[in-house]
Amino acid sequence: MQQDKLIAKYNTAGPRYTSYPTVVYWEEDKFTTQGWLDSIQQNESHYENPEISLYIHLPYCESLCTFCGCNKRITKNHEVERPYIDTLLNEWGLYLSQLSRKPRIKEIHLGGGTPTFFSVTKLSKLIEGLLLHAEIVPGAEFSFEGHPNSTHKEHLLTLYNLGFRRVSYGIQCFDPTVQKAIHRIQSYEQVEKITQLSRAIGYTSVNYDVIYGLPHQSLSSIEDTMQKVIGLKPDRIAYYSYAHVPWVKGNGQRAFSEKDLPQGKEKLALYEKGKAMLLTAGYHEIGMDHFALPEDNLYAASQQGRLHRNFMGYTAAPSQLMIGLGVSAISDSWFGFAQNEKTVEEYIQRVDEGELPVFRGHILTKEDLIVRQHILDIMCRFETRYPKNKVRYQEILNRLAPFLDDDLIRLDDARITVTEKGRPFIRNICMAFDLRLWTSKPKTQIFSMTI
Repeated sequence: MQQDKLIAKYNTAGPRYTSYPTVVYWEEDKFTTQGWLDSIQQNESHYENPEISLYIHLPYCESLCTFCGCNKRITKNHEVERPYIDTLLNEWGLYLSQLSRKPRIKEIHLGGGTPTFFSVTKLSKLIEGLLLHAEIVPGAEFSFEGHPNSTHKEHLLTLYNLGFRRVSYGIQCFDPTVQKAIHRIQSYEQVEKITQLSRAIGYTSVNYDVIYGLPHQSLSSIEDTMQKVIGLKPDRIAYYSYAHVPWVKGNGQRAFSEKDLPQGKEKLALYEKGKAMLLTAGYHEIGMDHFALPEDNLYAASQQGRLHRNFMGYTAAPSQLMIGLGVSAISDSWFGFAQNEKTVEEYIQRVDEGELPVFRGHILTKEDLIVRQHILDIMCRFETRYPKNKVRYQEILNRLAPFLDDDLIRLDDARITVTEKGRPFIRNICMAFDLRLWTSKPKTQIFSMTI
């Protein structure tokens, strides 16, 4: 089938599958904080002494980027830094009181918002406080998200001295018209300067986020952006599809209209152009929407079957226990999910009252765990094994039939493999396994489009 016909057929609303079940299908009415804590104990029993990945959500930004779908708080008042850092450390203390052993930290990732909104003094206090009663696993990876305009030498030096070796910069697009529309003005020279400074200090992995499908973006925009990106040679690139969900993310994404956005065939052409340029430049495609140089450990993980996907995106090793600290942060024990309060005020109040600030979550059923592994395998390895005795085999096989007919997957005995032609439609293929989605299909659009 021709590419434009495939787009017309499969360009539907669908999840990004950073979790299964997806958040909209969490059984919140059955969730309790005690159930979440029980799932952590189950995790500790399963792994004996799990390695912990910490995600820290730092929500503050000085200005609004209108493409952004993250939980953020816009302010220029830096007096908010101290109480927020204090609350993060108090929340970590609540988790320490529940863990049966001294925590072993494998990953720390500072996300946001803009982590470099915070001063180096406050960031030092945070990291030193988190590690005070913890053990660092050999080979641990500490990373943070940096805004090229607000990440300074002092940030880079301080975090480097605290063990950080990976930094991810939000590039998005170098086209001035696009930058103006998304309210993210940053010059190539500034990106070049901060990239070179990061490497000079000793960061071993410099990563870029690039987005396709932004307002007013064109093939020439992508070509120019990718030429500049390739010239700076980041170690890995997250090449994301813009998710236009203004009904979820509020007025920020109403700063431009749907008519300003590339759609369908036009949008896929942007992705294919950027992808082709990256592959020609020596990058390798990793899972969905990620690319890495062969020297980067994400590529090694993909070749060795260690690649993992969670709420932080792709990581080079499975997260045994992920604890999210901060407003709206999501934690994952493999057996359950929990999300923190979504406003700063409610989050701080809950922690001040001595409570874990979770307000919703989901405890996975046996069926959920089976489906979760299959979707994870497809997302990370482009294949999964699905023997006939597995849950709802024929039902899932029936939903996969169109993909087989269109040469988007291969079916060999019990092995389902995504073809090269099928990779742009990987979210659609995962949807065939999503039993909760098919049991209760949404009556209105709640997900972004898959292409």
